[in-house]
Amino acid sequence: MINEGVDISKRQFLTSALTVVGAVGTGYLAIPFLAQMRPSVKALAAGAPVEIDISKIEPGQLIRVAWRGKPVWILNRTPAVLEKLKTLEGDLADPNSNNSLQPEESKNSVRSIKPEIFVAVGLCTHLGCSPTFRPEIAPNDLGDKWQGGFFCPCHGSWFDLAGRVYQGVPAPTNLEIPPYRYVSDNLIIVGDLTGDTKA
Repeated sequence: MINEGVDISKRQFLTSALTVVGAVGTGYLAIPFLAQMRPSVKALAAGAPVEIDISKIEPGQLIRVAWRGKPVWILNRTPAVLEKLKTLEGDLADPNSNNSLQPEESKNSVRSIKPEIFVAVGLCTHLGCSPTFRPEIAPNDLGDKWQGGFFCPCHGSWFDLAGRVYQGVPAPTNLEIPPYRYVSDNLIIVGDLTGDTKA
């Protein structure tokens, strides 16, 4: 017989020990391979929610932050601007934001949770250029119809101070409103809707 004089229990022990050592070794080799597939800290931070303190934004002032590699605008609108928005609806392609991207809480005439604070992704919906903030009324280069807003210098699209697109311009939809919520009266989080959207 082939197995004559062979200690079967010793063979089984060695086979089991080698199997365990092989499994542990495979695990140690797999860990670095799997770890390199995780997104980097920088990539995770780029998509992370952004906290913004709005307490120091003066009326009429626009600040810019980055979220997911995109510019996000926060504008403190004055009561005069909010009144002016009501008069522009006949010139706009989508005044009620029926065909535009925004959270449900921002689907209203001012496109924001709180009327005075406007939050939008600062990229034109035509080809992704970043429009300029032009709050002045009827400047020489834009003409008498300009009532303040965002002007895209790449192809001439106009948006009002609620990010609503004017008729007859290349941009097909209103500016995108990112998901955001109020943590308190002076702090908003862009990119996170896990809590209440109202302070």
